[in-house]
Amino acid sequence: MGVPFIDIKRFESGLLESWEEKVKVLSKNASFIGGEEVTNLEVNLAAKAETQYSVACANGTDALQLALRALGVGKGDTVLLPDSTFWATFEAVVNVGATPATVDTNPEDLQMDFEDFKKALEKVKPKAAIIVHLYGWGSSRLEDFRNLCKSKGIPLLEDGAQCFGVKYKGESIYKNAFLSTTSFYPAKVLGGAGDGGAVFTNEEALASKVRMLSNHGRTSHYGYGDVGWNSRLDTLQAAFLNLNLPFLDERISSRRKACQKYYEALPSLGVNVIHPPKDFFENGYCNVTLFDPSERPKIQEILKQKGIGFGNIYPGAMSDQEGAKPYIQGRYGEEHRTGRICSSVLNLPLFPYMKDSELEEVFAAVREYKK
Repeated sequence: MGVPFIDIKRFESGLLESWEEKVKVLSKNASFIGGEEVTNLEVNLAAKAETQYSVACANGTDALQLALRALGVGKGDTVLLPDSTFWATFEAVVNVGATPATVDTNPEDLQMDFEDFKKALEKVKPKAAIIVHLYGWGSSRLEDFRNLCKSKGIPLLEDGAQCFGVKYKGESIYKNAFLSTTSFYPAKVLGGAGDGGAVFTNEEALASKVRMLSNHGRTSHYGYGDVGWNSRLDTLQAAFLNLNLPFLDERISSRRKACQKYYEALPSLGVNVIHPPKDFFENGYCNVTLFDPSERPKIQEILKQKGIGFGNIYPGAMSDQEGAKPYIQGRYGEEHRTGRICSSVLNLPLFPYMKDSELEEVFAAVREYKK
């Protein structure tokens, strides 16, 4: 029958009815900007993230730009970031006026390589660094990254667009971050009915700066302490997220069950499926397998024939993008493992409430490819 790569329409019983009623009430009251829904969402997000402060904003890209601006990153500064990430991480650095420099990928956890990062720190002397928690987990060296940056006085911004609900050593991955962000793009584990994002921190001054910048730099209605921009999360998005948050644990549980079936079935089919590193409780955001680059098109063709969706997250290194050439300062990591990994990654379907029959269709397609 075919299996989509992702299905974001599998709502829990009663959720759509609650949403329709919420839209009706908010519309009747013309409650479209700010208000109780946004305030409640920020409280709810901070509680889930286990941080002191949460500032909602218009989207995940803005969250990164607001965080960088709050750190004082701007023209003349260099920022280290992973070569394997979504383009938004790279362009956020450019959009605040800074210069990006990329760091190669570790082939074991598929996150930014710590040893290459250490070398890059000495060569670049960055104003800040960004680590990205890809695939619904994070780096096996996360504490090393945090401790090294702290010891050198370099702010570490953690791009958590894919890791809402992830736990590291039993606590929210955001809890001990100096400054972190997330995205509520509809395909995320906690997705909105459109765009949305948030910034998390335990530092009051940073939270206040982010909040000011996200609302035109306002200090009062017609008072401005800085030049910001309009990145307010609208009330309807906040309301939708508030309605979805109580179901998050159930959705993650169902995603993890699907992950476990992949972990059990794919190795016996000769497929290299990647597991989260030790100490991570994944949120089931993404299935990750690695194929020989010459073989990947063959399995993809069979998946297409069977009507089974798939993804390549991500198909290219940041440093190889045409759009990066005018801005990038350097690429750190002599082997350029990121390029090889990007040409090998294949993501199979994964979403909340997948049926066993759907997973079996995926496995059947893999078995056919293996013949």
